[in-house]
Amino acid sequence: MRNMAAEEREGKYVQSVERVLNIMEVMAQEGAPVTVTELAEKVGLKISTVHRLLSTLSHRGYVEQDPEDNKYRLGLKLLEVGNAALYSSDIRTVARPYLEELVERCNETSNLAILDKTDVVYIDQVESKNLIIVKMFAQVGNRGPVHCTASGKVLLAFLPDEKLEEILNQMELARFTNETITDPQHLKKELKRIREEGYALDWGEREEHVRCIAAPIFNHEGRVAASISVSGPSTRITTYYMKNELVDIIKEVAAKISHKMGYNGNGTNGINCNDPAGHNNG
Repeated sequence: MRNMAAEEREGKYVQSVERVLNIMEVMAQEGAPVTVTELAEKVGLKISTVHRLLSTLSHRGYVEQDPEDNKYRLGLKLLEVGNAALYSSDIRTVARPYLEELVERCNETSNLAILDKTDVVYIDQVESKNLIIVKMFAQVGNRGPVHCTASGKVLLAFLPDEKLEEILNQMELARFTNETITDPQHLKKELKRIREEGYALDWGEREEHVRCIAAPIFNHEGRVAASISVSGPSTRITTYYMKNELVDIIKEVAAKISHKMGYNGNGTNGINCNDPAGHNNG
């Protein structure tokens, strides 16, 4: 007897399209050219099937083959499609001038990120004019676990309770550095603080010697739409600088973007657009 779930899935999805998408996602995750054999093993398909799909993708410019070692890498056509998707995003268009403002005011790299299931995804960035002395994970197109970045923690903290629990139950709190939060109760306590105070800090939880501060951006419905952050080396982003200057700056800029997105400051998220720095007036 055939599996009913499999039959239902076949009725909803096109198998060949799913296979193509699996191949491209694996290539993106690998981050380096791969052979047909390697791809076939990772996606669980016959080499002949993968070769046929790659030939089609190559013909359309979505993958490219190196003539010397015959390995495949993602093609420039994907960059064109990806950029079109990014530029169609209202939040990216609205936030861009404020990312530039942050760099002008702080002279450190500014980032815009969104939530995708249990990952934080960076959708825009303006780099610092300062000397980059450490390579930072936060780059446009990169994604990573939400529990170990300031941007990710902000996006989690302002979710409805039910949605937050759903995501937390799906997550594995992997350790990246000695600063990474790997205890669920510790993370929940930190998310509660973030929700109350309106910002998140990253003390080198994803990468050693890299610090970050982030604040939420809300849409016209009062829901968290994205996060905006400033990141840089710990030698420049000191504890004093983070807590005594960057907190107010990042919350002010996040509130400006939220206002542009139609957020009126009402709700339980702790940000008041009439008080851009997010201070309590009472």
